[in-house]
Amino acid sequence: MNSSSSASSSQTKLWNFGKRLLIALAVFVALAAVVQLNDVTKPNLVNTDGRTFMKAVVTDIVRDNVQENGSRIGDQIVALKLADGSEVTANCPNGMLFGTVCEPGMSVVVIASQTGSLSSYTVYSYDRMTAVAAFLAFFCLLLMAVGGRKGVKSVIALAATFACFLFFFFPLLMHGLSPVFAAVITATLILAMTVWLICGPTKKALAAGLASFGGVLSAGIAAEVFGRMAHLSGYNVPNIEALMFVSQNTKIDVGGLLFAGILFASLGAVLDIAMDVSAAVTEIHEENPEKTERALFKSGMRVGQDVMGTMAATLILAVFGGSLGTWVLDYVYNLPLLQLLNSNSLDIVIMQGLSGGIGVIMTVPLAAAFSALLLKHAFGTNCHASVVKPPE
Repeated sequence: MNSSSSASSSQTKLWNFGKRLLIALAVFVALAAVVQLNDVTKPNLVNTDGRTFMKAVVTDIVRDNVQENGSRIGDQIVALKLADGSEVTANCPNGMLFGTVCEPGMSVVVIASQTGSLSSYTVYSYDRMTAVAAFLAFFCLLLMAVGGRKGVKSVIALAATFACFLFFFFPLLMHGLSPVFAAVITATLILAMTVWLICGPTKKALAAGLASFGGVLSAGIAAEVFGRMAHLSGYNVPNIEALMFVSQNTKIDVGGLLFAGILFASLGAVLDIAMDVSAAVTEIHEENPEKTERALFKSGMRVGQDVMGTMAATLILAVFGGSLGTWVLDYVYNLPLLQLLNSNSLDIVIMQGLSGGIGVIMTVPLAAAFSALLLKHAFGTNCHASVVKPPE
């Protein structure tokens, strides 16, 4: 018995060492690949020679632009104290997108322009760094306080998702990879990291990941089919002129960005409903392990049907809210229905909302089916055990 126990212990230690070694090797290879992938040269699309952004504090209003009736016309002239301690006079535009209404003590961001020996300063906007950082910190702390350990993992997953876009998806575009293909790869990576961080290498996570991938692909296929039927492409978007300028100076295929965006837009809602269904089926299986595969599938479908309608509505409302300005303009101008239904901007919004909804709908049967199959047939019967087990 002692000899057998010692051999088993040695096998387990060897297995754990081999697993750690493989993980370390995989991480090293992945980091090396990411470093190589980010070795890109961005074109100089805008001449920024002699122009820098810096922080400053308003010390005085040299000339105000307020009128007798309270309106503001023209620009303010303000005195500023820059971050390096120097004091300068700057122009503050009276615009909706740039500039702000300066007051003494206000923190602002300034554009410093240098032409030869001549320097000029223009107030770009209110300094929002503190507000943005505080709001982000409050969100993370709230998520961790309510979610506990899983809240901490969710924060890590969000940070990893952002890193995937910044260090993986965008460089892939710069290397000339199709935006849709790059989106599929990135979405797969995000799904794998998110479900692994939150649930670990369990059957529940595997079922949710597979179902989410299928749902995202369904949304992409639906968007592609509708785009072909309606003769919509990534070249019908409002900012196409700026995108075409980028396309002419890089390897980015701007025509595929629209459909890549639809994949990412549906990813969160699809993953949410997939996790809901998979978690519910797992709990049902734990409470009653004798339930058949068919019964588990039906239970998952019933749970998914309850969540599906609200989740699809959530996704469509998010798309609607993102384009609310367009809807208000169309409503106020009282445009005829024939014009509305044939406008590129409105049809793209419809495509985004309904394609995402189709992805959510298709995720429900996929999550129920994968959960039932994995729990009843794959990798034994313990639904919370790791997908890959060490040798006994």
